[in-house]
Parts: sequence; C-alpha cells; structure tokens
Amino acid sequence: MAGELSSDYFGSSAVDPQQAVDVARWRKAERARLRTERMSLEATVRRSTSEKIIQNVQELFANRKIMRAGSVVSMYWPIKGELDIRPLMEALHGEGILVALPVVETKAAPLVFRRWMPDTRMERGYWNILVPPAEAQILTPDAMLVPLVGWDMEGYRLGYGGGYFDRTLATLSPPPFSIGIGLQSAQLATIYPQPHDIPLNLILTEAGLQSDLGG
Repeated sequence: MAGELSSDYFGSSAVDPQQAVDVARWRKAERARLRTERMSLEATVRRSTSEKIIQNVQELFANRKIMRAGSVVSMYWPIKGELDIRPLMEALHGEGILVALPVVETKAAPLVFRRWMPDTRMERGYWNILVPPAEAQILTPDAMLVPLVGWDMEGYRLGYGGGYFDRTLATLSPPPFSIGIGLQSAQLATIYPQPHDIPLNLILTEAGLQSDLGG
C-alpha cells in the first residue's frame, strides 16, 4: 500500500513547502484512522453497505444516462476493507459496457486501464493488487469509479497517498466522469486540498449522493 506519499507527489506546484509537509502528516494520520475504522466493520455490515452502493451507482447511471453499451467504465478490485462492487462489474459487462481496472505499470506515473471480463485471468500487480494480465486490452475510460479512504463535500478525495488518480485525471483528455465511492462515515470537513488535488465530479456513499460538481 502507498502509506507514504511518493517523493514527487507535491512537486514544484506546492505553494508552501512547510504547509505541504504538514498536510502530508495530517493526511497520513487520517488515512490510518479511517482505514482502521473501515477494517473494523463487521462482514455483514460491509456486505449490506456494498449492496447499497451498487444500487446507488445503478440508479445514478440510469437517471443521468452516464453509460451506454460500448462505453468504458473504470472500476476497482477491493482491498483493505474497501466496499466490494464486483457484482456491479459483472452487471455492467452484461449490459455491453466495457469494464476496465486501473493498473500501475510505471511507478509515479499515470495509471493505465486494462479491460476486465468475468473470465479474465487476474494476476498480482503493484501493491499485490489483483489486475488483468499485461496482454489485456488497454482502454480509455469514459467514467471512473474511484475508491475513497476519506472525502469532503468539495469533491476532494483522500486516497492512499501515491497520487496515482490525481496524475491520471490530470493527464486524460477529455477527463473521464469521476465518481468517488466510499463510506458516509469517512466524511471529513476538508482534506486541505493542495495544488495537485483534483476534485471528483460526484461522491456516492451508502447514504446516496453527497457531492455533485457536475461536469
């Protein structure tokens, strides 16, 4: 896991180096706290919460017509107590939507997206996360479902500290429609956004839509 920030994460765009250090220290502590709370959820609670998230995503896609057959959606393979939305991957695949999973092919670089299908043979990737194999088709997502450790009402995401999603969103043109997926209890007053942080279009929890920046 990227428990620490990559050495180039803040880069030269950080306005105040000391502030960047203070924010990184605070985020590390909050990240650890929120992950501990998430891991402590009972299996039945995590399952029911995941099912509610899946329902919320399906309603969002239907109401806003975000996806259609042939569209590409990036999702995620759950780790460390993340909400398990894998049944949604199978459902969307069945609707003709192309499902991709993010892969770290190069450290401290934007993610790439490999196509996933129900019969895909998964392999261990960076951080030991299961990912589609190298020969899988590379796709460009129209929408991304992004796991959250923490989040705020301005649409900012607290992740694992590697900066991969921010790098990716800053690189893709046009940017995909980004939807953060996390627990309602993981809401923060702010993540103290820095110049490199990119807000997500929407944040969804088991309680429904929490932040809607449109796009």
